[in-house]
Amino acid sequence: MTGPLAGLRILDFTWYLAGPYATMILCDLGAEVVKVEAPGCGDPTRKAGPFIGDLSAYFLSVNRGKRSLELDLKSEAGRETASKLSAHADVVVENFMPGTMGRLGLDYAVLSVQNPGLIYASCSGFGQTGPRAKQPAFDVIIQALAGTMSITGQEVGEPVRVGYSVGDLAAGLFLAIGILSAVEARHRTGRGQFLESGLLDAQLAMLENAFSRYFVTGETPRPIGSRHPLIVPFQAFPSQDGHVVVAAGTEKQWERLCDVIGRRDLAEDARFVDNLSRCENIPALVEELSAVFRMDSTATWVQVLSARDIPCAPIQDIAQAAADPQVVAREMIVEVDDPLAGKQRVVNTPLRFSETPAAVTRSSPQLGEHTETIIEEWLGHN
Repeated sequence: MTGPLAGLRILDFTWYLAGPYATMILCDLGAEVVKVEAPGCGDPTRKAGPFIGDLSAYFLSVNRGKRSLELDLKSEAGRETASKLSAHADVVVENFMPGTMGRLGLDYAVLSVQNPGLIYASCSGFGQTGPRAKQPAFDVIIQALAGTMSITGQEVGEPVRVGYSVGDLAAGLFLAIGILSAVEARHRTGRGQFLESGLLDAQLAMLENAFSRYFVTGETPRPIGSRHPLIVPFQAFPSQDGHVVVAAGTEKQWERLCDVIGRRDLAEDARFVDNLSRCENIPALVEELSAVFRMDSTATWVQVLSARDIPCAPIQDIAQAAADPQVVAREMIVEVDDPLAGKQRVVNTPLRFSETPAAVTRSSPQLGEHTETIIEEWLGHN
């Protein structure tokens, strides 16, 4: 490992998405991540399709680079081994229902006695406290409770879930940040600590602007399609053959936009003279601009607008995004060689370091693939 976290040992009890995403980030940064899995079944996402042979694309997407250790935590011997391993770990991460690790005798209060420098990170749906703490939660539940679904979608229509698991992934990002912060604190104090967060907490943090607007105005935000609540024009417009997204975020960009589309009169119209006025007269402006953009193709508009430095883009599907020249140039899609499924494409880490490069190092592990090796390396015996 050559990444910035090389030498950091993480004992990973997480499963599904939020926890594994956090430890995958740390693994890409060079940490040694040992994924503890139940014998015979492992992480439930191993059984989630689509599959390449026996390899789950879901499991690969958040567990690449890790090593797998089969351990039966329901047995006394398994719990004893887990306890011994934690004595050699820098970080323990888990995302079970609050209280689960305590019942197993593997919570922070127990493990920190033998390892005072241990950083113990817990992530759950609602955190360790509060009336919902013991309730189960999945991403859609969090998006519903946090208000995310209430502001997503068209102005008229059914509530819409964000198209990816933003509830889980946001929690994973915050958990990774918390772990790194605790590592830095340990450099100063020499002591580990317990840290925890919930998916609902993380989702509220991601919705900062929506809450800020509500607290200031008293008005409850509603879904507004692709529009921005505070900047106009900043949305998708129908073109001759699809849609073009235009984001004129400054007054100069707005004026250039009016010039490019041959509608200088819009810039001089009192209803649209500045951003505040445009926000107050959105329906009229959208009607005017939509009529213009329907007159030509998306590709033409992107070419014309880009030539005048007006932020714009086509709406790409996932296949188009994967082949985008910028994505290719940044090497954001890389290959890993799986021993059973062959070469597989995955999304790369978005972080670039000049001295300690982060990288996707290998495919996801087979269940229990590294059990004997880890026991020998960490505990010094087979």
